[in-house]
Amino acid sequence: MHVGMQGNATLEDCLLCTAERVTAWHFEDDRCWVADCLICATPMIVWRVHGLPDEGVERELLDVLSVVAAERYPQGYWIDPERRRIPDHWHAHARPAGGFFDPNRAQTWSPAE
Repeated sequence: MHVGMQGNATLEDCLLCTAERVTAWHFEDDRCWVADCLICATPMIVWRVHGLPDEGVERELLDVLSVVAAERYPQGYWIDPERRRIPDHWHAHARPAGGFFDPNRAQTWSPAE
């Protein structure tokens, strides 16, 4: 059982529910998907159900993310469970050790000179 909406409920206006393929995808099955986050370019796992899972399901989902993260960041990573922009749909990011953004993402701004 999970907190939030029941079954395979989705919300039409939820960006995580619509799951548009705008970045690289690394994994997907009937429960979740892992793709690069549009904002920070780190691997992000998203539970397909709109809501928050129980602790057991969350552990299983984080195990999936850890497989992708270990391959992406062989020097180490940390799991960021904070849902900053979409708090009511469970997702988590794998971030490089000591960092927040993926170190290989394209820089979209120019530092002041």
